[in-house]
Amino acid sequence: MSAYDLVVIGTGPGGYVCAIRAAQLGLKTAVVEKRKTLGGTCLNIGCIPSKALLHASELYEEAGHGFEAMGIKVGKPKLDLAAMMAFKDEGVDGNVKGVEFLMKKNKIDVHVGTGRIAAPGKVEVTGEAGTTTLETKAIVVATGSEVAPLKGVAIDETRIVSSTGALALPKVPKKLLVVGAGVIGLELGSVWRRLGAEVEVVEFLDRIVPGIDLDVARQFQRILQKQGFAFRLSTKVTGIDKSGARLKATVEPAAGGEPVVIDCDVALIAIGRVPYTDGLGLDAVGVALDPRGRVITDAHFATNVPGIYAIGDVIAGPMLAHKAEDEGVAVAEILAGKAGHVNYGVIPGVVYTTPELATVGRTEEDLKAAGIAYNVGKFPFTANGRAKVNRTTDGFVKVLADAKTDRVLGVHILGPDAGNMIAEAALAMEFGASSEDIARTCHAHPTLTEAVKEAALAVEKRALHM
Repeated sequence: MSAYDLVVIGTGPGGYVCAIRAAQLGLKTAVVEKRKTLGGTCLNIGCIPSKALLHASELYEEAGHGFEAMGIKVGKPKLDLAAMMAFKDEGVDGNVKGVEFLMKKNKIDVHVGTGRIAAPGKVEVTGEAGTTTLETKAIVVATGSEVAPLKGVAIDETRIVSSTGALALPKVPKKLLVVGAGVIGLELGSVWRRLGAEVEVVEFLDRIVPGIDLDVARQFQRILQKQGFAFRLSTKVTGIDKSGARLKATVEPAAGGEPVVIDCDVALIAIGRVPYTDGLGLDAVGVALDPRGRVITDAHFATNVPGIYAIGDVIAGPMLAHKAEDEGVAVAEILAGKAGHVNYGVIPGVVYTTPELATVGRTEEDLKAAGIAYNVGKFPFTANGRAKVNRTTDGFVKVLADAKTDRVLGVHILGPDAGNMIAEAALAMEFGASSEDIARTCHAHPTLTEAVKEAALAVEKRALHM
């Protein structure tokens, strides 16, 4: 008889949520975690600490540049970077302890050590006390992802850093070179720019934030440039020399051309993330991977090996914590005999810069490529009363609706608090709403969310305040 109904390998958002839902449904559940703390990359060295530093650095910049215009005189703020890092660490610790509490509350066994699938139904855990074997009816691989390496550049987490090192720099670099204009690079670049660094971003593609609606991405780039970001697009980094007092990064046009050397104090490598499956024993048990190293699963998150499932960053789809959470809930419900499901068409994504960029559903480029006729409604925050008085007028809301049915196909928000506002759009799309449904829903005044209503009205060219 198996000791467990389910063993989850990895306690990031996907893994620990999967375990909680399984326990709620009566499955005897255990988790395996190689770190001494639970929560995975997200809580320890990802989403949570980065948001703490984004919040603190935003307030620091506001105190230095925005308070006086509102009649608040505080003098020039002084940065205590060590205290700011302690603030970040305190937030991480609180979240990690919260997950520990949830494990105890739901009677989930926690095994600290490196997990390896010895065979279907058997997970070996190697920890400080040695190796133990857990027997289980089902295994869920939720091991997440790791930093994608840049060929020819070795990350040392001191001067050439990944997101992990960029969250713990001991001093503000005079010049920060960010390699990659995706979410991680722009968020962490924002933190250090606000704290005083000169930031230059090198991106291989001819645009920033790949995958985001191009109209939104272009406006986003203009705003970041106005804030002080410098961009080199269609450019690749071919090497970084760290022999001198400052780093010397060699860059050249992506299509080939004359190289240029950029001096900097710290280089952040942020070209993406790759699935983490090292040491799991997937080869030995025959679990199939795709060419990108992702675990191949079916619609029920099952691998080709009976009893072994996978969720989150190790499988196809956007590498987002909330996507992993939804998959964790779905697979737990499937294992308990229920109908678990994830609607991949309605998974929001957010870039937590200032202003924030949030998106859900299809982009204009998607719809054009698919040959779907659509209407566009846009509304700028310059015309929103609350944004005006708050002096947060950068950006706009964009609603894309089917030209025949008016069903909302995508919503894109570049502006203040976009990460919270996108939830309205996601909910509307989950229920198959039309742009008229949003437009006819009474929104409180004065709020930023009125811009969503106005953008929906603009789909039929009847915005009221523009």
